[in-house]
Amino acid sequence: MQLRASLFPPCPVPYSLLIRNCGQLLTLAGGPTDRPLTGAALTDWQVLTDAFVACEGERIVAVGPMAALDEAKVTAETVVVDAGGRVVMPGLVECHTHLVFAGNRAQEFQRKLQGESYLDILASGGGILSTVRATRAASEAELLANALRHLEGFRRYGITTLEAKSGYGLDKDTELRLVRVAREAGRRQPVRVVPTFLGAHVVPPEYKGRGAAYLDFLATEVLPELRGEAEFVDIFCEEGAFSVPDSRRYLARARELGFGLKIHAEQLHDLGGSAMAAELGAVSVDHCDYLNAADAGRIAAAGATVAVLLPLVPLFLRQSTYAPGRQLIEQGVPVALSTDFNPGSCPSKNLWLALSVACLKMGFTLKEAVAAVTLNAAWALNRAAEIGSLVVGKRADMLVLDLRDYQEIPYWLGENPVQQVIIGGQAQQDS
Repeated sequence: MQLRASLFPPCPVPYSLLIRNCGQLLTLAGGPTDRPLTGAALTDWQVLTDAFVACEGERIVAVGPMAALDEAKVTAETVVVDAGGRVVMPGLVECHTHLVFAGNRAQEFQRKLQGESYLDILASGGGILSTVRATRAASEAELLANALRHLEGFRRYGITTLEAKSGYGLDKDTELRLVRVAREAGRRQPVRVVPTFLGAHVVPPEYKGRGAAYLDFLATEVLPELRGEAEFVDIFCEEGAFSVPDSRRYLARARELGFGLKIHAEQLHDLGGSAMAAELGAVSVDHCDYLNAADAGRIAAAGATVAVLLPLVPLFLRQSTYAPGRQLIEQGVPVALSTDFNPGSCPSKNLWLALSVACLKMGFTLKEAVAAVTLNAAWALNRAAEIGSLVVGKRADMLVLDLRDYQEIPYWLGENPVQQVIIGGQAQQDS
């Protein structure tokens, strides 16, 4: 006998993961969806109390108050995380790191403590060039092991997506190896890795005094082999590295080859690199410590270029000038925050500390800083359609914090508040 299907209504698809009893759910939702958050939108996003987030596979399928939870979709197969009244928020997005390198520069740190400047150490053959020597000498297996160890540390801090720049090879073979290692590291563990090519970090010894020729070499011999391997091309536009005109030509060529653009600029001097890169359509301009108000206005006018500020760098280098975060926000510049994890100017993975220092030294409010390490950081990686906020359809990258009030986030200076990390709908276990 054939039975009519209408007699048997379909069973609801069960949730694969449910986070319930969220005391405060920081959704980062409620602002524009077609551009980064700026101005008042940096603080207007929604916080839900006594709420839940439900997932099917790697996607969020429901968000709301506990009273609206469809209990019929909570089955024996559902992994249930009881937040117990704690803060739940999107996974952190780390949008500026130099993940893959060998060695460290602890000895140079002692030189800094004795008063030598970053540029003085670089000019003496130290700094970036000392890490280049160590990295060129390292095997691919060693570099991969280091990268995986660092990614494990980032995950414990609640980082769920991370940008990884090359830049410590400064020759074709090593630079290609660094991008390859970053991609392989992303495949071997849950934190998603976005590779960026920073072969134009500084001029290598082999091209001393011929920076333009080195950029021509990269554009001709290296960039074509990186299509499909690195998503972004970056350059260090600074005294002692690359000039604004040379940086413009190089970035324009990278854009022609289909790469997204980034730039290190205005870290130590006001040269105009940030405004130039925004004019070319760069997804981000990074550092910005010496960015002037006129150029900030040009970046704001560009609309989609995010200023990635790196507060732990001047802290570690003992510099007095921090990026003018409050001014940038008031001018309508999209802002994000990152550590700039690297062996020379920020050997720290603690994005929570960077958030606190941004509040203390750059004029960020709490909600602005939270937006800057989640949704706006996702914009700085062209990932905002996928991550950075807790809305239906996005990837289920979430954190349960061991806090009852999100106002405590910047208060516990340097502490890691993460209790539970969820990446792609999967609750992570400490290894």
